Amino acid sequence: MIALGRLMAGTALWRGLLLAAMLGMLVLCLAPASSALPSTGWDKGNHALGFAVLAVLSHRAWPGRALMALPGLLAYAGLIEVLQSFTPDRFAEWGDIGASGVGLLIGEVLARLVWHRLPRRS
Repeated sequence: MIALGRLMAGTALWRGLLLAAMLGMLVLCLAPASSALPSTGWDKGNHALGFAVLAVLSHRAWPGRALMALPGLLAYAGLIEVLQSFTPDRFAEWGDIGASGVGLLIGEVLARLVWHRLPRRS
């Protein structure tokens, strides 16, 4: 029973972190391009990195079901592009959704490599 309580507290924390990261991503993607925003220096790299982080967080937020979250996160990438089309200095690109999808796959692979190699707590 205690282990179940720890798991629930742990997943709640990771879900909160995932939500915060998703909101942060939305703000960064809709902010005016002229502001000093954190960047990799390449737009597609920004999308891939951001969505790789979301994939890693979702892997911990829904243990054993993270693969089911990836299509939802890809749809979120599409929503961001739609919203960008309504901003004055941003525009939607199919390539950004593709880069986000690549980031999701990279994040899932990294999560599997890292989280499954960590020692299990008893």
